[in-house]
Amino acid sequence: MAEILNPLGGAGGAGDSPAGPAAAAQPSQTRFWPVDKLILAYLAFTTFLVLGWWRCLPQAPAIAALHALAVALLIFEVKRPNPTSRGFRNWYPLLYVAACYKEMALLIPAVRGSSADQFLANLDFRLWSANPTVWLERIQTPALTEFLQIVYTLFVPAVLLVPFLIWMRRRYENFQYYAFLIALGFLASYAGYLLVPARGPRFLLASLQHAPLRGLWLFGGMQASLDRLESAHYDCFPSGHTELTILACWGSRLVSKGLFRAYLFYTPPLIFATVYLRYHYSVDVLAGAALALVLILAAPWAYRKLTYRGLAIGSH
Repeated sequence: MAEILNPLGGAGGAGDSPAGPAAAAQPSQTRFWPVDKLILAYLAFTTFLVLGWWRCLPQAPAIAALHALAVALLIFEVKRPNPTSRGFRNWYPLLYVAACYKEMALLIPAVRGSSADQFLANLDFRLWSANPTVWLERIQTPALTEFLQIVYTLFVPAVLLVPFLIWMRRRYENFQYYAFLIALGFLASYAGYLLVPARGPRFLLASLQHAPLRGLWLFGGMQASLDRLESAHYDCFPSGHTELTILACWGSRLVSKGLFRAYLFYTPPLIFATVYLRYHYSVDVLAGAALALVLILAAPWAYRKLTYRGLAIGSH
């Protein structure tokens, strides 16, 4: 089995834990893992927002009830191990983080009630002396648009492929760390959406564009599908696509050098696509890249602090 890079320092193999990799995933462990503490803290924060803006949020009772149910289910699975606990505890962040994203579409308009789009567009113009999405029209072609839309649409599979491969290799310690890192990345980006709510240049700058984007065969369907999923969201700043793809690229080192090289090829066109396809301002991209760097550097420290007795999984 190939060596992997330890996310918390040093190198090690899949079974370098004294208790073996299976022990790290035993559902009988009734202590909260770092990712549990992270998600519980985030749910507490958003529940506070729901309570604080109760009258402005028609869906407040339903959101509060779902939060209570989510917390109760997590506590039950942690404290009362059962046949479902192993699968739940390792994979539930995927469902919880996705649900947290969907509720941002409800929370941000109620809590903020304003948009930062013009502010971000002005920053872009000061930085480049042009609107990047408008300037990029000069290199726009159907083939390039089609290719970049495919790359952009593959974002979620690209992020999830890494934990799937780590899991299939039974590297449970690294799986748990990656789950923490990616959950932290998503939730940090949601906090950014709340602080700087923006929908993107394809809405604000639509009147300045001289021609719509046109692809070849799949572009229209992929864009329409993403619009149904994302168009109601204020999810531009920071660019989660940029941030999470960089984190996935970094995490791919836990699988193999070959996969890491593949992600090095995938990441630059994905980042370029965010602006070319008019989903993001360039300052969103810069903020997403900066946030990814901060998390890569800070997540090991946070993971140690949140682990029982400060023992970091994979640090032996």
